[in-house]
Amino acid sequence: MNSYTIMIIDDESQMRDLVKTFLEADGYTTIEANDGLNALNILTKTTPDLLIVDVMMPFMDGFTFAKEVKGKYNIPIIFLSAKGEEWDKVKGLKLGGDDYIVKPFLPAELLARVESVLRRANQHTQQLDLIEIGPLIIDQQSHRATADGVTLTLTLKEFGLLELLAKNSGRVFTREQLLDLIWTENPNSSERTVDTHIKTLRLKLGQYGKLIETIWGVGYRFEV
Repeated sequence: MNSYTIMIIDDESQMRDLVKTFLEADGYTTIEANDGLNALNILTKTTPDLLIVDVMMPFMDGFTFAKEVKGKYNIPIIFLSAKGEEWDKVKGLKLGGDDYIVKPFLPAELLARVESVLRRANQHTQQLDLIEIGPLIIDQQSHRATADGVTLTLTLKEFGLLELLAKNSGRVFTREQLLDLIWTENPNSSERTVDTHIKTLRLKLGQYGKLIETIWGVGYRFEV
């Protein structure tokens, strides 16, 4: 059973029903919208994993809708269109579309394209969750860090410090800023607490501890 939710945006109810039937038979959850404006309203309340968008719609065509979406959301788009000219395909892809399917299409083709786009999107998301500095890898999703392939045993605060500093390499954080960002549940902690955690974190990082630099009189920064 798929865990993905797909929004079908098409002004023709028969086409929506057809695509919905194919997708739900393959285990996907679907949401329907009859035009781009309706779809934008739905997106303010829920975020699907994929958008299947008809190009030719009233009120707001698929290309205009894609421009609106790409400026606000990071959701992959597959265009559906009866217009199969090369120029239309190129325009759709340049606007941020991840694929372009010409009507009529076979169910197997649609499902294969959907699977391919979702797989690429998922791989991209996983890559964004990883911060890699040579052999030092910080997995933001699983809250795990490894150095030279060995998992580091870090406390929640130590991982939070490492993640924040590494994500903002080159930026200097004052001790007060680190307290506000990491010790949110206990804002009354002293700046000495930050120093103690940085010291322990450096020890656990071993040779990579030197990546956390002390900026005397200010705070700390991560410098590759």
